[in-house]
Amino acid sequence: MIVELFAKSDIGRVRRGNEDNFLLLDLSTGRSVTGSEPVEVPVEMHSFDLGPRGLVLVVSDGMGGALAGDVASRMAVEFVRDTLADASSINGQTPGEESDLSLISCLRQAVLDANSEVHRQSLSDARFSGMGATFTGAAVNNRTLDLVQVGDSRAYLVRGNQIKLTTKDQSLVQQLVDVGQITEEDAETHMFKNVILQALGAQSEIVPVTGRVRLCRHDILLLCSDGLSGKLRAEDMHQILTDSGGDLAAACENMVAEANARGGEDNITLILAHFDGADLPAPKQNDISIELLRWPEEDTAMAEEDDEATRSPDAV
Repeated sequence: MIVELFAKSDIGRVRRGNEDNFLLLDLSTGRSVTGSEPVEVPVEMHSFDLGPRGLVLVVSDGMGGALAGDVASRMAVEFVRDTLADASSINGQTPGEESDLSLISCLRQAVLDANSEVHRQSLSDARFSGMGATFTGAAVNNRTLDLVQVGDSRAYLVRGNQIKLTTKDQSLVQQLVDVGQITEEDAETHMFKNVILQALGAQSEIVPVTGRVRLCRHDILLLCSDGLSGKLRAEDMHQILTDSGGDLAAACENMVAEANARGGEDNITLILAHFDGADLPAPKQNDISIELLRWPEEDTAMAEEDDEATRSPDAV
């Protein structure tokens, strides 16, 4: 599989600092890039053959007073980078073709551990009290794209003339949309649109949501913070990609420029990844299906909840 990769983070037009961070991690070569604006992606990561250990891409949007947001998002991406790069820290095994561990299981566990680290820091230092960060990550390996999400940073997949949101915001307004109290259009301008239901480090326990997409030739993945998705609709992003003629670097620049032109009130961060190669099937149609992934501990928790709900008062 051949991966073409570009990323950009911008402070925007209003904020005094950048609390976004991103991670590009090629596990097979050990090459990685983390950080916020200004960060240059090395040329050797612009286009490369994906190795057996796979690729991890992350966007994290920090929140909290003073510098706490920047600390939370930076801790998140650096902890995940260091954990995944150090194979010995994951049950003594290396995720990849020769391991019983899947890359997404390792990424998900690293996110859970990162949550504990950020939360512990927020409790131990008053300067960072209440800090947190969104976390939307992609694990690419074996012709699959696996996603893990905490918060409301987003992942989109472009296939042919279709762009599809492949994550679901863990936010108050999305919850209101789900129960039919407001429409998707109302959600875009709702007064509580920035209220999220969970953030990495903001609480002692989190429940990352994971999903899987089977990749096809010429698929494009877009990860972004809400500084972009809050200003550009999916159709706008797709149009900019189309107008950029396959130039991902230009598409990154143009999306950031458009978000800034529409106000730029927030930091703006995005990653674009294009997948190609004979190992990938050609898309038979533009349909993009997403498979939700479940984990043994989630099934155990659900079983315990069901047991509690059906237990009679006399049995308590």
